[in-house]
Amino acid sequence: MASNENQGKLLIIGGAEDKEGECKILREFLRCAGGTKAHIVIMTAATSLPGEVGDNYIRVFERLGAEDVRVVDTQTPEDAKNPDYLEAIEQATGIFFTGGDQARIISCLKDTQLDVAMHKRYSEGAIVGGTSAGAAMMPDMMIIEGDSETNPRVDVVAMGPGMGFLPGVVIDQHFAQRGRLGRLVTALLLQPAVLGFGIDENTAILVSGDELEVIGESAVTIIDESEKLHDNMEGRLKDEGLAICGAKLHILPHGYRFNLKTHQPVLDNVTTTADRETAIA
Repeated sequence: MASNENQGKLLIIGGAEDKEGECKILREFLRCAGGTKAHIVIMTAATSLPGEVGDNYIRVFERLGAEDVRVVDTQTPEDAKNPDYLEAIEQATGIFFTGGDQARIISCLKDTQLDVAMHKRYSEGAIVGGTSAGAAMMPDMMIIEGDSETNPRVDVVAMGPGMGFLPGVVIDQHFAQRGRLGRLVTALLLQPAVLGFGIDENTAILVSGDELEVIGESAVTIIDESEKLHDNMEGRLKDEGLAICGAKLHILPHGYRFNLKTHQPVLDNVTTTADRETAIA
């Protein structure tokens, strides 16, 4: 069962977040990190253009009011032993992973001193954010790569260890834009996780305790297979279609919340069409 019992928060972005206009998602990350008093570290392990990407995020966060923004660029596991990088993480109130290739994050950071330091800061209250590849790596088992716009099949996705900030779930990004429902369902059936989150572009989930809130212009698709009636995984060959029956589907736009422990949307502050009609009457 997915649950986030750490003291920190997670901001998990589906990619292509606004960096030029209102920057609603990145603004929320900075606010959670302490606003103008925040100490932000940009993790560029995923990208092959760390200088360009890192400078871009420095400009965005400084424009929003952050005074202390640093880049930690780990291209090899040896870089994760750098004392300056470890000191930056120890002082960070916000740690942000850029997009790129999530496998690079794992190869450079998994089970290193920097990995331990980041999880320690997270448990102490820092916010950890990530976009695109930086979103995919959040669970304990992540989607490494896979096909889009296809039906569920065993060979649709390749899975591997993630960074474990949000265990017990599967996360996919660029979700509606790249037609990734089939690969998210496949990933869920391949893993012991029972919750799958498909996060659209310029959209994020802010995880705090056992609840998450959707932020951004599109939606988050949640698949809950905890009470499924049937699947046909047993005996399937890798190119054969998968079936799942009785899974729950939630599609949540900006402002909606979801409880990770109860697997239920939180609807106490949601204004429905019926509510509006009653108010007008």
